[in-house]
Amino acid sequence: MTVQPPDPPGIRISDADRERAATRLNKALAEGRISMAELEERLTVVYGARYERDLIPPLADLPALAHAAPVPVTPAGPALVLKAGMSSIKRTGVWDVPPRLRVLSGMGSVVLDFCDAHNPHPVVEIELELGAGSAKLLVPEGATANVDDLVPGMGSIKNRVPSRPRPGSPHFVVHGRTAMGSVTIRHRYNIGRYFRQP
Repeated sequence: MTVQPPDPPGIRISDADRERAATRLNKALAEGRISMAELEERLTVVYGARYERDLIPPLADLPALAHAAPVPVTPAGPALVLKAGMSSIKRTGVWDVPPRLRVLSGMGSVVLDFCDAHNPHPVVEIELELGAGSAKLLVPEGATANVDDLVPGMGSIKNRVPSRPRPGSPHFVVHGRTAMGSVTIRHRYNIGRYFRQP
């Protein structure tokens, strides 16, 4: 008898998805639709959610916001893998941003410049696995990035952009780990009419 593998639990959600659900619940409290006790119970479910379906029960009996766009969720499927040993990984200029990126680097440097790239995704998930090399992520003005699940070893993590998502702006969810390398996330410097990338 052949045993069928279990169905996948669904699409994993990001911190941005949880924050949008929490915002909806707080608005429901202000509208008098739920009590404070109900808010606390539902927020516990929301912040403990791992998959898209986990967000359905706490929001099921609430009307959708008339002006709200559908909650963006990072699409499922395999990530685009960028891999290098001692060489560098660089994506600059005009390039197509996938919804999910996995970056593996041993000793080389990593530069991902999203400022001029074509990015149709409201949420981009980036997994970093770094050895001794450093990584620099340059994001457009207004973009946000969450690095709560990025684990540093002996290196440092510097996030110079807001971590909370903003409506209409791309949000980057960065996770993974670094051994000795540093990670910096910031906007691209604009000096006069020229851009500098130190």
